[in-house]
Amino acid sequence: MEPHLLGLLLGLLFCGTRVLAGYPIWWSLALGQQYTSLGSQPLLCGSIPGLVPKQLRFCRNYIEIMPSVAEGVKLGIQECQHQFRGRRWNCTTIDDSLAIFGPVLDKATRESAFVHAIASAGVAFAVTRSCAEGTSTICGCDSHHKGPPGEGWKWGGCSEDADFGVLVSREFADARENRPDARSAMNKHNNEAGRTTILDHMHLKCKCHGLSGSCEVKTCWWAQPDFRAIGDFLKDKYDSASEMVVEKHRESRGWVETLRAKYALFKPPTERDLVYYENSPNFCEPNPETGSFGTRDRTCNVTSHGIDGCDLLCCGRGHNTRTEKRKEKCHCIFHWCCYVSCQECVRIYDVHTCK
Repeated sequence: MEPHLLGLLLGLLFCGTRVLAGYPIWWSLALGQQYTSLGSQPLLCGSIPGLVPKQLRFCRNYIEIMPSVAEGVKLGIQECQHQFRGRRWNCTTIDDSLAIFGPVLDKATRESAFVHAIASAGVAFAVTRSCAEGTSTICGCDSHHKGPPGEGWKWGGCSEDADFGVLVSREFADARENRPDARSAMNKHNNEAGRTTILDHMHLKCKCHGLSGSCEVKTCWWAQPDFRAIGDFLKDKYDSASEMVVEKHRESRGWVETLRAKYALFKPPTERDLVYYENSPNFCEPNPETGSFGTRDRTCNVTSHGIDGCDLLCCGRGHNTRTEKRKEKCHCIFHWCCYVSCQECVRIYDVHTCK
């Protein structure tokens, strides 16, 4: 199967970050100074290669939220790299490549499932936050308070409209997933799992009002969690992802592929679970065909018995140890009022890397 396109190409200049250019993530982060301000580029949508008609119409109709869409993808990639920082596959991106993760996402693996979910969630999260901050004229706060106030508090502030953010992510990201094959079915499922996570983690945030800091009255609003909580949740879903098998059915439009849980004795996956149907490589050795960079020279934790430990991360090859001198602030003293003075100390650390 040809590498599966997840979406479109979208460019923004991210100052201070590495270049992320990419296929097959939904919209590559192909960078250029000319893309720093989408609002002043009315012809930008037509200049983006790879858009399907539905995406092109969406981009033209809602061009002012396109920077938030790109910011959401960036947020998803950063969270992916945090969650997998101690694993054999650490969500490495490639500079100056048409494949942002290399061939890793070509297959329908757990890794592909997670990337789809976290990127979908990132777009919904970033668009929702942007709307609440008032940066767009086409969206804003959520006026539907979802129930009467509770005892001792009233509705106030700006409830974040996560439904709108989810809608943007769904309409834009899923536009390509219209083929009757198993990969499209998997991608749509995992995209939705990421978005559902945002909705499930909405919570009330309150502020107290009253004399001398009392809490005579509280105003509350719906808020998104920190995106780290979304990443933690989806990482747990990655660890427990459901393996599927592909089934073919003959319908009026031709052959259609669907997914079925591989193991009937296990609980079938819900819309909140991640699904996959191809095994991952072990990522121990470099392999250009699978996109594995291997784990040689990766820093490992010599005291850990988990996947970040030197035994597992180094795939049994052993590890090297070297010492590093690092300058750090030490012996800090608080002075009244109000500053802190510190000395500079040189400390020696052992650094362990995979052979």
